Amino acid sequence: MAGRPAKMSGFIDSLRNGAWLTRDRMRLVALAMLAVSLLGAALLIATSDGLLDWFGRPLGTDFGGIYAAGHEVLEGHPLSPFDLAAHYAKQKAIFGAAAPFYSWHYPPFYLGIVALLALMPFPLSLAVWQGVTFALYLLAIRAILATQLPRLADSDTGGKLWLLFAIAFPAVFINLGHGHNGFLTTSLFSGALLLLDRRPIIAGILFGCLIYKPQFGLMIPVVLVAGERWRAFAAAAATVIMLALAATLAFGPEVWTTFLASTKFTREVVLETNEIGWNKIQSTFSWVRMWGGGVTLAYAAQGAMAVFAAASLAWLWRSRAQYAIKAAGLPLATLLATPYSIDYDLMLLAPAIAYLAADGVTRGFAPWQKTILAALWIMPLLTRSVAEATHIPLTVPTILLAFGVLLRRAIDDTGAASASGVLPREA
Repeated sequence: MAGRPAKMSGFIDSLRNGAWLTRDRMRLVALAMLAVSLLGAALLIATSDGLLDWFGRPLGTDFGGIYAAGHEVLEGHPLSPFDLAAHYAKQKAIFGAAAPFYSWHYPPFYLGIVALLALMPFPLSLAVWQGVTFALYLLAIRAILATQLPRLADSDTGGKLWLLFAIAFPAVFINLGHGHNGFLTTSLFSGALLLLDRRPIIAGILFGCLIYKPQFGLMIPVVLVAGERWRAFAAAAATVIMLALAATLAFGPEVWTTFLASTKFTREVVLETNEIGWNKIQSTFSWVRMWGGGVTLAYAAQGAMAVFAAASLAWLWRSRAQYAIKAAGLPLATLLATPYSIDYDLMLLAPAIAYLAADGVTRGFAPWQKTILAALWIMPLLTRSVAEATHIPLTVPTILLAFGVLLRRAIDDTGAASASGVLPREA
């Protein structure tokens, strides 16, 4: 009996200092994840007819709705994606009468991109969309590590490891399975953070382009104002204005009133009810609703989380923390602040993991940091199924733990800088 407390203490110490997370174990888990995911993808494609999978869904599921919206634009009906009946009719025309319905929730900015995708046959369009944005994602993560850890990223061992972990990241295969835009969102965030100090205008443009998914832009003004990145702020604002003007000229001013009217369906049916399943939505809002809380309580809890995230992020970007810590804070706070994100949106964890891992390698890992990074990496694989089976949410608590470790690190940096009178390196 006396040995049990000692074993438990040793187990906790291993989690705290990350001793359990060996390189061989990390490599083994990543390779297993990659092998299983590739096998699953191969079986799905092999059993499809090139358009529909074995379950009668379009390959890439949600991409079917995106592709249909592109055809509606090309046919001169840019308002149709916002009309439920018209949008479903187009999907059935492309994929058959039994095709499932995938609704459209994006602002008019996105219509131009999906129109380009619809110029190609469906399988080619899906492959190009996922292939190009996936390559951008890998380049972005590579650039983060090249900036923060140039020697490791360029070494044979380090180069192979980062690529393995980036490709095998479970959110990658969730995004591929849904044919979604997680790679694009992650690339824009990562590119903007990489260029914010060196090329603030370009960084602002990249931030501005995220307006296609506006719920992920909530924390960007907080960072730019708190960090006094005024040139990037101006570039982001100008980008949004130019994109709005381009969409108005291309599709007509009525596209905005139609879009705004369609948000009622997004809010009341997709977000506030259990239409798609609380286990799929990764937010404080869905957590409250999954546990039986009402809509008002869920909005209040989500609002409190957003205020906490914004206040913490503002302090972080005004502090003397290392830039890697500040950069990691933005995607984490973004995921905490939004009421609506799906598990494929957890691709946004990738730059946060990269920055926090690079900081740990450079300066030494803080207590629990390695274990929490491992939890962030594996969590997208588990969060939907665990919530469905047990009603236990994983995403928000795990991100909160990571955010807490990050803020603790920033407090230590700020205290050390104040004591020495030296400002830490910013990039």
